Amino acid sequence: MALFGLFSRDKKTAPEAQEARQDLEKGLERSRQGVFARLTRAIAGRSRVDDDVLDELEEVLISGDVGVDTTLKIIKRVQERALQDKYVGGDELNAMLRTEIADLMQDPAPIDPAVKPYVIMVVGVNGVGKTTTIGKLANAFKQEGKEVVLGAADTFRAAAVDQLRIWSERVGVPLVQQGMGADPASVAFDTLQSAQAKGADVVLIDTAGRLHNKVNLMNELTKVRNVMRKLVPDAPHEVLLVLDASTGQNAVEQARQFTKATDVTALALTKLDGTAKGGVAIGISDQFQVPIKYIGIGEGINDLQVFDKHAFVDALFGK
Repeated sequence: MALFGLFSRDKKTAPEAQEARQDLEKGLERSRQGVFARLTRAIAGRSRVDDDVLDELEEVLISGDVGVDTTLKIIKRVQERALQDKYVGGDELNAMLRTEIADLMQDPAPIDPAVKPYVIMVVGVNGVGKTTTIGKLANAFKQEGKEVVLGAADTFRAAAVDQLRIWSERVGVPLVQQGMGADPASVAFDTLQSAQAKGADVVLIDTAGRLHNKVNLMNELTKVRNVMRKLVPDAPHEVLLVLDASTGQNAVEQARQFTKATDVTALALTKLDGTAKGGVAIGISDQFQVPIKYIGIGEGINDLQVFDKHAFVDALFGK
């Protein structure tokens, strides 16, 4: 199905919303049947929240890649709420956990349709699905009737430019490129120039994701940003960090490095359908206070969704 809700004026119909929920539940099946099934069993039939329950919840959440700090925060909140209530049964505890987990995650901001072109700079290490995410986003924007331009500013690898060219041809959107070894900032500048000339709605800029030298990465991304601002003063409007959810705590470390190197404003989590580590989304969003905006729940061109934290938590826990 199409990825609806990219722009603030876009709304899902009831059938589209139902299909999105079904796709999400299917995509998170491994996480739900693995770790979060244990969580559901741990609280089933409990008549009160005692130390044994809290210890079991803590073990399950940490094993589900939620992360130690976020897990302890959830446990503390549950404990405090349980102390306020004289009786907390299994159903109440289940609802409490869902609420507390969802409250730790931020809602992504929709794109303002008044901003044109809306510039998204996409960052992330090689292999996380960065180029694929750009392609899927370009497809989604095009399905919503938007004019899109891609910029191949990951000039460190020839394969990155080639992959983006394939996606541009597949989706049917223009690509601005200068080839391997070109100055990324120059590519970004040319991409914005082209977008302005075409009256494009959205610009997606791919960037290199080398982490071997954080200083160089920071300098490169800063240069790209500064050069784009010569044409669009507030560009980029969004810095989207793409992370592979299946890598668990490694994704957390990547988030830590990139948030130090640049002003990340949103996250895209890929490969959630292929892992039981869906809980990593909770920890990353909470720890870095950056909203998850998109999630990849399959390999198909339409298997990308705008993140809904309540639907995500419900899909993890099951009905």
